[in-house]
Amino acid sequence: MKKRFISIISVLLSSLCIASVGLFWGYQSVLSYSQNPLTLDSAQELEVKRGTSFMQMASGLEQRGVIADTWKLKVLIKLHPELAQIRSGLYLMTPDDTISSLLDKLTQGREMVFSVTLIEGQTIKEWSAVLQQLPRIKWQNDVFNQVLLDHGDTSGLPEGKFYPDTYHYGAGDDIKVIVEQSYLKMQSELEKVWQKRDTSIPLSSPYELLIMASIIEKETGKASERPWISAVFTNRLRKKMRLQTDPTVIYGMGDRYQGNITRKDLRQMTPYNTYRINGLTPTPIAAPSGASLQAAAHPAAVDYLYFVSKNDGSHIFSKTLTEHNRAVDKYQRNR
Repeated sequence: MKKRFISIISVLLSSLCIASVGLFWGYQSVLSYSQNPLTLDSAQELEVKRGTSFMQMASGLEQRGVIADTWKLKVLIKLHPELAQIRSGLYLMTPDDTISSLLDKLTQGREMVFSVTLIEGQTIKEWSAVLQQLPRIKWQNDVFNQVLLDHGDTSGLPEGKFYPDTYHYGAGDDIKVIVEQSYLKMQSELEKVWQKRDTSIPLSSPYELLIMASIIEKETGKASERPWISAVFTNRLRKKMRLQTDPTVIYGMGDRYQGNITRKDLRQMTPYNTYRINGLTPTPIAAPSGASLQAAAHPAAVDYLYFVSKNDGSHIFSKTLTEHNRAVDKYQRNR
């Protein structure tokens, strides 16, 4: 009897041992499964809509061929139920992702982030064309003016009041997310530059500095020349000379500009033609960079009144009209 009891105990212990080994192997298999890479040749988007269950999401991935053996996922979330707490949103799956790293993204809500660069020296019209082409964003017409209105600016003149930079947004965001950031950054940067400006410059407001910076931006081909270009315009303002800068003419021409300026264009009266008007243009003519804001606030200590392009991005600067005409003959008229 005793021997039989011992035999039964031995069988039970052996069975328990086998079961334990099996359970351990199964657990390790599931854990190992979580480290399997996704079956992807290139990055793909995964949209998890609100109300989607964990297994609905997993089944969708299996149908797409991204994962296999979803029964192991069921076991995994039984063992770790926190992994089933996925969040809705748009996610990026990459060939480097494992099932585990994807679940980390989904449970932590690390959604895709999109970006757009608003380039200095461009206009609101040019920026709008870029913004309207962005993926996964809600567009609204006249968004720049809408942001101005939101901040109490009823001028209807958005040009130059938005900062050129790289901005980020999430899928489904409103375009105002980007434009608002750009507006607030320009107001902040402009105020800082204005407070630290050379107080001798002939500019009476931050807005005038913004206008000056936009003209400098459009005339700059070589970054190091910004303070010198600023000095030319500043010196001309002090002497009550017209700025006579082509980018202002081009801006005033609008859609009439087709790549060339004629003598007739220079004589055409527009609010922006600085060959015809005195002082600054009524608004900025483009989005100035931070460097151009700084140049407008701190022109170089030089007495140049003229500059002409050398056709390589740089300029020749002159103090007198005679010197300037010689430079024009050499670099523009090829005499």
